[in-house]
Amino acid sequence: MKFIGRKSELSKLEEEYNRDSSFVVIYGRRRVGKTTLIKEFLKEKTAFYFLATEELENQSMKRLAGVAARTTKNTLLQKTTFTDWLDLFQVIADYKPEEKKVFVIDEFPYLVKTNSAFPSILQNAWDEILKDSNVMLILSGSFIGMMQKHALSYDSPLYGRRTAQIRLAPLPFTDIYAVQKMPFDHAVEQYAITGGIPKYLEFFEDGRPLEEQVKDTVLSKNGFLYEEPNFLLKSESMAAVNYFSIIKAIADGNHKLGKIAGILGQESSSLTPYLSTLLDLGFIEKRTPITEKNPEKSRKGLYFIADNFIRFWFRYVYPYKGELELDNMQIVLDEIHKDFREKFVAFAYEDICKSIFVELCRNKAFPFLPSRIGSYWLNDFDSDTEIDVVSVDHQNKRVFTGECKYHANPIDAPVYFALKEKVDCSAEIRKAFPGYEIIYGVFSKSGFTRRMLDIAKEGSGILLINEDVLYKGYSASSLELL
Repeated sequence: MKFIGRKSELSKLEEEYNRDSSFVVIYGRRRVGKTTLIKEFLKEKTAFYFLATEELENQSMKRLAGVAARTTKNTLLQKTTFTDWLDLFQVIADYKPEEKKVFVIDEFPYLVKTNSAFPSILQNAWDEILKDSNVMLILSGSFIGMMQKHALSYDSPLYGRRTAQIRLAPLPFTDIYAVQKMPFDHAVEQYAITGGIPKYLEFFEDGRPLEEQVKDTVLSKNGFLYEEPNFLLKSESMAAVNYFSIIKAIADGNHKLGKIAGILGQESSSLTPYLSTLLDLGFIEKRTPITEKNPEKSRKGLYFIADNFIRFWFRYVYPYKGELELDNMQIVLDEIHKDFREKFVAFAYEDICKSIFVELCRNKAFPFLPSRIGSYWLNDFDSDTEIDVVSVDHQNKRVFTGECKYHANPIDAPVYFALKEKVDCSAEIRKAFPGYEIIYGVFSKSGFTRRMLDIAKEGSGILLINEDVLYKGYSASSLELL
């Protein structure tokens, strides 16, 4: 699979590379593409790339000596027995002192597991050897909790040394769709499962039916992703049944704290530590209406699974593990046929629409500078007052409100009228953004009726987004692009 996107991350790394002294921390969940990003950045640069593993410390030193030997072409280093990390770091610092070098320690937490003093050792190496030796240091890791504790937190010996940090997120839909050769709806349905994780995309081919790929990769006991959430949670030392139970409750459509607690038969306060850990690690997210001025203190916060594949797995795999262990996939396939597009994909489509909207703004398809983007609801999600996409442009005092419709048929005018009524009846929106111009939008994967197009062409302050393209009107033969 070729390298996709990551323009801003590569730009940041190049910026750090051009500094006199730089120390970058890159972290993110497994399979999100950290190593691929680093290797793309290292092209045509002098680099010492070391991948840490679960092994004895002297074996790690031996392998780093091998990396140094191959990079410097000094074969004697391979035969030297190192017993002190600082001696190895000095070798790297001394190589071509006039030339910029990049030293990467990938999966840094493994070295900490082997030797808890390693952050202190690295701190000493940075301060005394690497910082002033034309070296750019990159620490990378998939154990988010350990990266935060040992590389980023105030209590870490490395605190205050880094010059930048990148928490790598899944690829947005727009980056992936730009290089795919498949219809829009196929791309949306694939993204609803993979969630933009580069490693997962390797197992989903462009031209093969999605159901067949799900059977082979996810539902089969031998499939690469059959046990994936187990591996993700256990890698963060999260073996407690409460974590699985909380995620399962959210996957079943319970988003309020009280509702989750009720399903699990526990007090809300007892779930707070587990939710906090899941939030920190990025497995779930807490959303609040975009009208809330202090989201962190809002009582309207709702919990959602942040990862599409985890949401898919807990919805369609976890409840049927017994049947799948007996190679009975049909029960899962029946469930998928029942509501996959109407409920599961339709929900993921809302986040895809946010990504499309941001990309349209970035490409200056229309003059809007998003300060924030999210959703709006009055009392509960999926209620009559819920608005799928709301974005605020504080600079130009404008608010965009949009509905997302993943329907088989073209969208007609009543969708627009209903959206306008929601906004008109919302005292909260008017109070939160007084004097702001309201722009309306409708996202559709199946286009629009002639009546809807006529209304938009009349200049009613409505934007129509068909698939990932913004339209301003139509002619007899074709739609006119903005």
